[in-house]
Amino acid sequence: MGQPTPARNDPDWWRSAVIYQVYVRSFADGDGDGTGDLAGVRTKLPYLAGLGVDALWFNPWYLSPMKDGGYDVADYRAIDPAFGTLAEAEKLIAEARETGIRTIVDIVPNHVSDQHPWFRAALAGGPERELFHFRPGRGAHGELPPNDWTSEFGGPAWTRLPDGDWYLHLFAPEQPDLNWAHPVVRQEHEDILRFWFERGVAGVRIDSAALLVKDPRLPDFVAGRDPHPYVDRDELHDIYRGWRAVADEYDGVFVGEVWLPDTERFARYLRPDELHTAFNFSFMTCPWDAGRLRASIDDTLAEHAPVGAPATWVLCNHDVTRTVTRYGRADTGFDFATKTFGTPTDLALGTRRARAAALLSLALPGSVYLYQGEELGLPEVEVDPEHIQDPMHARSGGVDPGRDGCRVPLPWAADEPYAGFGSRDTAPWLPQPDDWPSYAVDRQQDVPGSMLTLYREAIRLRPAFGDGPLTWLPAPDGVLAFTREGGARCLVNLSGTPVDLPEHTRVLLTSGPRAADGRLPGDTAVWLV
Repeated sequence: MGQPTPARNDPDWWRSAVIYQVYVRSFADGDGDGTGDLAGVRTKLPYLAGLGVDALWFNPWYLSPMKDGGYDVADYRAIDPAFGTLAEAEKLIAEARETGIRTIVDIVPNHVSDQHPWFRAALAGGPERELFHFRPGRGAHGELPPNDWTSEFGGPAWTRLPDGDWYLHLFAPEQPDLNWAHPVVRQEHEDILRFWFERGVAGVRIDSAALLVKDPRLPDFVAGRDPHPYVDRDELHDIYRGWRAVADEYDGVFVGEVWLPDTERFARYLRPDELHTAFNFSFMTCPWDAGRLRASIDDTLAEHAPVGAPATWVLCNHDVTRTVTRYGRADTGFDFATKTFGTPTDLALGTRRARAAALLSLALPGSVYLYQGEELGLPEVEVDPEHIQDPMHARSGGVDPGRDGCRVPLPWAADEPYAGFGSRDTAPWLPQPDDWPSYAVDRQQDVPGSMLTLYREAIRLRPAFGDGPLTWLPAPDGVLAFTREGGARCLVNLSGTPVDLPEHTRVLLTSGPRAADGRLPGDTAVWLV
């Protein structure tokens, strides 16, 4: 393998990187047991290098009972046997780096698995109870939870133990929340960061980054009360300043999962001595509407500007409905509360819009995250309830379809069993739909106009926009048009009627065919110079 290019040795690589999210369990199965693994990822490094991405973000690959897709971690210093070994992870990090691709790992600081040694010792009555939130219940006999908090997955955020005490879990009962007021919890996580930076990772994605600190009184939730008892508390910033000091020892970078509506509060996480970047969820959940998208872009750039942090652009991830499906529905935004079985979808329309959205996101200033399979145009799968493993489904009483629909194993080879995901004999951990082979990599690899070809070309041509800020250009209603200092321009027509192209020297790339008269059709994007 060749050495990294000079551009990829740039210490500011993360400011404009294209980062590919790998959900290991569903990416590629190297040992044929139906579950994706690190061996599978290693075999696909040439594919990822050919796509042109700068880094890989891996969802948790640690030892876990997998009650929440690996976000219930039992040991941060061990790879789950379903995925491989620590030695394999080290090889993967090194081999990817040889191709110029960096590695970002996922850290889950809010909680651990109920199988974590700390929690098992806490259940046995040890001093480790101080590392969690154990409380007596309310009511005459302690039969009521200590407060009224609800789990992110539905139901109460408390579970009672046989000894009568309750413990807090903002997610599943198998994910007890850590007590971040305890210095041992802080020290352990700084040690975990060092462990992975020592193994060559370039960055860390921080799960549920705004939830760690709880009001020590654990009061009932009162809507509108400020500060919130467990979201975005001021004490968090001291924690992340400590983390930043560790990252700076290794030139490591952070990206935080920070869901906050308050832009000023959001920007605090991006101050120069805290996190480098945070996910931009307003853009990801925004409907396919020119005015709403422009406002989201403007707001995002404005909230990042005071702290000098680059924006991040995301169309989907392992938690939300896949882009081609979402954009093909009557409601083109995303809200966990509105997910339901049987939602009508126009996939042809959604795919046209997703292709245009790809060019839009890749033309914006900042970094872009690409979720595996997005480059293939994979739709959301309506998984049969008997196969769903996501706890969101069970905790909703079977109403919420959960998140497994965007986690179905990838199709690599159309004519192979299970679309080439792995074994010829063992079914993948989630079933693939009958039409999955039509999306396979080998069906799109060298096909002009395929989604895969579009993404490869867009990533290759992206430097034409340069590193500078965005300038909006005059455009008809329903059309987004902007330029960057590199000289390239992006137009996205969301108006539904064809529009004329402005004067230009040449067309770099279009998301779909132009009209016979050369105009840009609706739900189509173009890059011009």
